[in-house]
Amino acid sequence: MKILVIGGNGTIGKKVVAHFSKKHEIIIAGRNSGDVTMDIADSKSIKEMFESIGTMDAILCIAGEAKWAPFDELAEEDYYIGLRSKLMGQVNLVRIGQDYLNAGGSFTLTTGILADYPVVMTASAAMVNGGIHSFAKAAALELKNEQRINVVSSGLVEDAVEKYESYFPGHNPIPMKKVINGYVKSVEGKGTGEIIRMYDNC
Repeated sequence: MKILVIGGNGTIGKKVVAHFSKKHEIIIAGRNSGDVTMDIADSKSIKEMFESIGTMDAILCIAGEAKWAPFDELAEEDYYIGLRSKLMGQVNLVRIGQDYLNAGGSFTLTTGILADYPVVMTASAAMVNGGIHSFAKAAALELKNEQRINVVSSGLVEDAVEKYESYFPGHNPIPMKKVINGYVKSVEGKGTGEIIRMYDNC
């Protein structure tokens, strides 16, 4: 398969790329690095990326940001960071990308545990993650040409413990192999409209 991985140089993305590159052709897209550069928050940039790389068999997005801050410090504009980047970025990826995804191909979006188990300072991020879940389940009902869409939702991953552990007290780190398998299930399986949760409670 020819697979596009947006965010393929990130913490999770690097491991996902390493796995799929054993058997598939991989194109990495990122804001500052990769085979092609693009801005997930800019629909024009998404369109230009697809025009340059052509059609794909699978499209994975492991990118997008949201503001983390105490609830009483979040201004309206802070919420728009996540809405424009992580939420609408992935929505636009599917909206535009459906024309560049081969029949029977798949979209795999990425969220996280905050959609189900938010922690302090994540009102914006949790909202965005939940919105992506609802979008994917609805879009799955209408995608044409047997295209599929799923979401991989992970908890605190092993490789990010040092950076984020203080935000997730008592959470068990998710092995990277388990996270990778979530993407394998989405890309190589047959399911659609699934939220593939890579955590058991916390």
